[in-house]
Amino acid sequence: MQKKVAIFGCAGQLGVELMREFSERGAKVTGWERSHVDITSAPAVEEAVASVDPEIVINAAAYNMVDVAENEPYAAFQANGLAVRNLALASRQCGAQLVHFSTDYVFDGTSDRPYVETDATHPLGAYAVSKLAGELYAQAYLANPLVIRTSGVFGPGGLRTARGNFIELMLRMAREGKTIRVVEDHVASPTYAPALASRTADMVAKGIDGVIHCGGGAPISWYHYAELIFREAGLQPELKPTTEREYRTPARRPKFSPLSNAKMESLGIEPMPSLDVAVRSYLQLRERMLAS
Repeated sequence: MQKKVAIFGCAGQLGVELMREFSERGAKVTGWERSHVDITSAPAVEEAVASVDPEIVINAAAYNMVDVAENEPYAAFQANGLAVRNLALASRQCGAQLVHFSTDYVFDGTSDRPYVETDATHPLGAYAVSKLAGELYAQAYLANPLVIRTSGVFGPGGLRTARGNFIELMLRMAREGKTIRVVEDHVASPTYAPALASRTADMVAKGIDGVIHCGGGAPISWYHYAELIFREAGLQPELKPTTEREYRTPARRPKFSPLSNAKMESLGIEPMPSLDVAVRSYLQLRERMLAS
């Protein structure tokens, strides 16, 4: 892939995998962390993109503090909505395709089957609204954006980022010897970052655009996800199921928000690995990283 690729949010769990994946495929990749370029600043984004003149601009940056966003909705809207407008305008100026990542949270979770791309959106909180705004800005300013909706991303980069991921949270709680309570009545499709990065590069190579779902595959509750993590890690902490009613959070979350990958697969993109395979791969990579 002899293309120039600009990646914003290059130090996050997904960003580090995108940097690696596109570099390995021969692209000339330039990445910026949040501390390097403030994507909420239109001039900063325009200058960064113009300095590279890329064919592909990828936005892996996001404000994802779902509960905090309820108290600071404008911060979420700036980072997840207005920033995408900045990236879309800068992409349009240099004729680049924008690849933007969105979320299963644009849905309300009342479906009885995994969500497909044509399902009506209905965000339930400030974070979700801001992510839907980002999708709309990308589509408003560009003819061919690629908007990839995903769910519960986890990758080895979570070892080195401040917020970690669900696996790191579970492993930490197990080390602390506490009783672990995880909601059983919320279902999603957790997504392995290296696999998501690989499928993204495949979609870019094929020239795919529009809204595409790329989630982790089979629906699973967060409780059963925790069970799977501990089984693969060979741990037996005290794990108990709980419910949304018992575990109240400031933000409402969709109760059932797995994503169907059928459209992606119909376009010739390889199916995502099963969650047990992904968790096993994560734990093996994690062990090597900790040993190095």
